[in-house]
Amino acid sequence: MKVTAWRLVQAKYAAHAFSGEGARQFGGRWNRKGTALVHAASSLSLAALELLVHLESYQVLQSYRAISAEFDERFCQWLDTEHLPPDWSGFPAAESTKSIGADWIQQRQSAVLAVPSVLIPIEMNFLINPQHPDFARLKIGEPGEFFYDQRLVKVRE
Repeated sequence: MKVTAWRLVQAKYAAHAFSGEGARQFGGRWNRKGTALVHAASSLSLAALELLVHLESYQVLQSYRAISAEFDERFCQWLDTEHLPPDWSGFPAAESTKSIGADWIQQRQSAVLAVPSVLIPIEMNFLINPQHPDFARLKIGEPGEFFYDQRLVKVRE
């Protein structure tokens, strides 16, 4: 079965959206600084929500691109909340989830790891390892324009 993941990035980074460079520079819930990792979501709406929760400035929402990645589910390992440590959804991100991501990347278990979204745990986010040999088998789509409805951010401005 084919799976589609969605990634939203600022237009100026669209050409390198699947390099893992941003996560390598800053780290995240599932990786430590220095480890390249691509974050994507199981739907475009979840990708939008995941981005909104991390923004420091809402002015940047005017220049985003949506990019899909399609892959066969055989390239994906799935984790559900039952197999995660109790602190997996904490803020700031726990060291336990960073260790899960580091182990997954180091062991090269799969090109994609599906993990529950902290925001909506019944929905999935996808961690993509751009260094995995099967990464080349993912079909990365062309960047398309993405516009946020201003009603999503008017309360915070």
